[in-house]
Amino acid sequence: MSIKSFAARIFASHIRNKIDKWASNPHNTQQKVFEELINKAKDTRFGKDHEFSEIKSHSEFVKKVPVRDYEELKDYVDMMVEGQEDILWPGKPLYYAKTSGTTSGAKYIPLTKDSMPTHINAARNAILCYIADSGNSKFVDGKMIFLQGSPELDEKNGVKLGRLSGIVAHYVPGYLQKNRMPSWETNCIEDWEDKVDAIVDETLKEDMSVISGIPSWVQMYFERLIDKTGKKVGEIFPNFNLFIYGGVNYEPYRTKFESLIGRKVDSIELYPASEGFFAFQDRQDANGMLLQLDSGMFYEFIKVEDFYSENPERLILKEVEVGVNYVMIISTTAGLWAYNLGDTVQFTSTKPYRLIVSGRIKHFISAFGEHVIAKEVEQAMKEAVAESGAEISEFTVAPQINPKGEELPYHEWYIEFEQEPEDLDKFAELIDRSLQKQNSYYLDLIEGHILQRLKITKVPRNGFQDYMKSIGKLGGQNKLPRLSNDRKIADKLNEII
Repeated sequence: MSIKSFAARIFASHIRNKIDKWASNPHNTQQKVFEELINKAKDTRFGKDHEFSEIKSHSEFVKKVPVRDYEELKDYVDMMVEGQEDILWPGKPLYYAKTSGTTSGAKYIPLTKDSMPTHINAARNAILCYIADSGNSKFVDGKMIFLQGSPELDEKNGVKLGRLSGIVAHYVPGYLQKNRMPSWETNCIEDWEDKVDAIVDETLKEDMSVISGIPSWVQMYFERLIDKTGKKVGEIFPNFNLFIYGGVNYEPYRTKFESLIGRKVDSIELYPASEGFFAFQDRQDANGMLLQLDSGMFYEFIKVEDFYSENPERLILKEVEVGVNYVMIISTTAGLWAYNLGDTVQFTSTKPYRLIVSGRIKHFISAFGEHVIAKEVEQAMKEAVAESGAEISEFTVAPQINPKGEELPYHEWYIEFEQEPEDLDKFAELIDRSLQKQNSYYLDLIEGHILQRLKITKVPRNGFQDYMKSIGKLGGQNKLPRLSNDRKIADKLNEII
């Protein structure tokens, strides 16, 4: 065992103990975070506008600070971007994580001196918890690759801005610099396909032990490696034993990945976003990710079915229940207050608090009142793949409201198969049966002859990559929505097909 590997084990044990301490005292931890947030921001523009000096409890916070999304917080953000200080958080931000917006164009998510370390520490702690849990630290001696956006940053009124993954690249600790790949020059390549080819050339000769990124884009990297060598990824990199991922559910990709690698590898799931690093998988045998309660973020939760009502109840941590679908609301040391991320989550445990990301509040299908969410379609796909032996590369779902002739409406599943099932009709039946079992609304609509069984449209190889390229979102941190309540994606895919 190397000195670095030995030291990693000692440090991992120390960090695990610190995490266990706050995880076992969750409500006091969150109360302390809440009080510190309010106190530190009371003299900011937002704090004065919302009378933070008078807020002593969560109920008072609810009365004075409404839930907002980015568009509703944009006036304050615009003041910051113009160069004003003490707007949402004391001083100026360190960075803006620039992301694509919906109705407001580019979004500028602030990263402050107080919030930036939480992104770095959570990523580090995820790996350290894996070491503490598994006893495996040998991988720290090998090369590690993190598929991410360009680290080149622009500047706006004295504040640097760029993609979150590119900003984080500036914070890789010194002891990992020699292990980290790809090179700075390759990381700066903007065209994703050119970048992947360059990464393949750089890594082929290296002893890769850790590979990290969004599954769909790591899959592209793996396929290019195989195309170039004719070997499985596990043969090319015999010491590759840890895959770190975030952004989407890995389960629909797992079978495909194990086929590309040629064996099983351990994995760590992360829940990062520009707005905060919210959770990570802290134990290999646990269902769900540990919610980060001691990282300058105060959480509220609104039941999905209540979210669009006039005054939905905003629950704090001690009021949540396992298995209920919630919209997660955050207040942070980046100056985001009662901020609607748009994510929906479900708790898998409350001792400690672990959760899964169940989807997006705007990414669902309810064209007929069925309220189908991402977690349900992913579970249905997982079950169908397991039973049929099929392998998929990617999929998305859309409603077909106006079918031809006298047909009943249906859900249309666009699937790119790596290995088609022997019986496509039976495969569709397996998916549909799982959806009916999970979602009583969908079952009622099928049994009431309002909807017919789902239909599958096959997408040709690389069809989803072509789609993402056509909308300028190939690579980086861009993700394909798992389902939509309209046919914008479906119509674009039909042009490719």
